[in-house]
Amino acid sequence: MKSLKKQRRIQVIILATVALVLATGLIGYAMRDGINFFRAPSDIIAEPPQPSETFRIGGLVEGGTLVRGQGETVRFSVTDGGASVPVVFTGVLPDLFAENQGMIGTGRYVNGVFEASEILAKHDETYMPKEVMDALKEQGVYQAPES
Repeated sequence: MKSLKKQRRIQVIILATVALVLATGLIGYAMRDGINFFRAPSDIIAEPPQPSETFRIGGLVEGGTLVRGQGETVRFSVTDGGASVPVVFTGVLPDLFAENQGMIGTGRYVNGVFEASEILAKHDETYMPKEVMDALKEQGVYQAPES
């Protein structure tokens, strides 16, 4: 009788372990495209990502680079003070999007141009994403907002 209980207990433990490994694998597989890593323009220039990799870029919209094309296509450059990356975006820009303002874009880096699928702008005059602020501080160009 005891050996039957012991055998069942071992079977349950093995089954639970297999289910846990399978669930972890499925979660990892499902999230492979949902994880977007933030990169500063200096990081992108130093180590260009693969064209198939989706990630986020953040920094300041470089002054004098905003060019509106035909339709909803917009071209501009994003800088962190150390490097600039050209960006192309087709779509409607947020209302607070402007030159010399913080932004974050999601997309891919293809042939030296960041092709954005989504653009986010700061939500008020003092907000800046932590990653962008850290990158600007690292470059020595961060200016604290006036209170």
